[in-house]
Amino acid sequence: MSIIEQIRRGTDTIVSEEELEKKLGKGRPLRVKLGADPTKPDLTLGHTVVLQKLRQFQDLGHIAVLIIGDFTARIGDPSGKSATRPELSKEEVAENAKTYLDQVYKILDPQKTEIRYNSEWLGSMTFEDSLKLLRKMTVARMLERDDFSKRFKSQTPISVVEFVYPLSQGYDSVVLKADIELGGTDQLFNLLVGRQLQKDDGQEEQVVITVPLLVGLDGVQKMSKSLGNYIGLNDSSKEVFGKVMSISDDLMWNYWEVLFYKTDEDIEAMKAEHPMDVKKSLAVAVTARLHDPEKAEYELKQFEAVFSKGKLPEKMDEITWDDVSEGESTVPVLTILGNSGKFPSRKEAKRLLQQGAVKVDGEKATPEMQIEKPAQELVFQAGKRLFFKVLP
Repeated sequence: MSIIEQIRRGTDTIVSEEELEKKLGKGRPLRVKLGADPTKPDLTLGHTVVLQKLRQFQDLGHIAVLIIGDFTARIGDPSGKSATRPELSKEEVAENAKTYLDQVYKILDPQKTEIRYNSEWLGSMTFEDSLKLLRKMTVARMLERDDFSKRFKSQTPISVVEFVYPLSQGYDSVVLKADIELGGTDQLFNLLVGRQLQKDDGQEEQVVITVPLLVGLDGVQKMSKSLGNYIGLNDSSKEVFGKVMSISDDLMWNYWEVLFYKTDEDIEAMKAEHPMDVKKSLAVAVTARLHDPEKAEYELKQFEAVFSKGKLPEKMDEITWDDVSEGESTVPVLTILGNSGKFPSRKEAKRLLQQGAVKVDGEKATPEMQIEKPAQELVFQAGKRLFFKVLP
């Protein structure tokens, strides 16, 4: 397989392949740029799609230039948004940025990564500098963006600051003299602005490469922390494995394609196998990528022991009676569930209880059940994946 064919795998758009071939033929390491705005402290499995493509360039001998958008995060990327993002403080952005490097280095090679913060150059621009940059873009061009166009037609407010965002991101490419810039499909407009600004500056235009957006666990919307349909890069190996096993069979094929570059032929061959076996293989592959192969194999054995053979997991979180009983010797089972900290909300715990999805020491719990302080540990199970112990 040629280098171009390797790079093409897992991509949506390349602008343009001819330019990419010319750059690859220069015989020097290329500067491959990726920007990430620290608007939240945690990254998701969705972010690994583009990080994996950046790692591929590292493995081919090129330089990964990771831009931590500590300045642009305070503006807020409007891509794909139907409303103006809330403004973040400098302190909030700095706190979020602290966690980024540990997470991205689960995918990237630290020795081949150049880290830059765009406040280095954007933070020192004068008002005159900003006006010169703004002159390079027209309102008409901005309204070519699908999200801006929809908001304009529906008379939804668009902040002038949001118009500045693509220019700010594009200016990063000018400063860094990027050869290639990567991003999700929702970033195509911003990346093309970078090409235009480089051309205006007399530079060779960067090649733009976009990758698909990963669908969330719900199988409907883009993976996002705010929607709760995500696998976090900081999730435990148990959480990662369990979440992958929870997705639908249809979504499983999409994950194989987007995360691991499986071809149509590969997927057709896998469809001849039992879907459960293929999903286990996917869960092992994702867990190994975010943790390590040993933990992935351990979680597979635990999963098979619990779900295939009806055994309890070897390790469970432990909570004391005092933590959940509110000082009483007998409490409703819902009180224990709600105070356990294991559920997104008491409402969610109640829903599982009403559906008969909660067991206490193997006995199905009812909403009316009262639990007395135990003489020895009690094992609680909620759904298929959640187990914890309550100690006396």
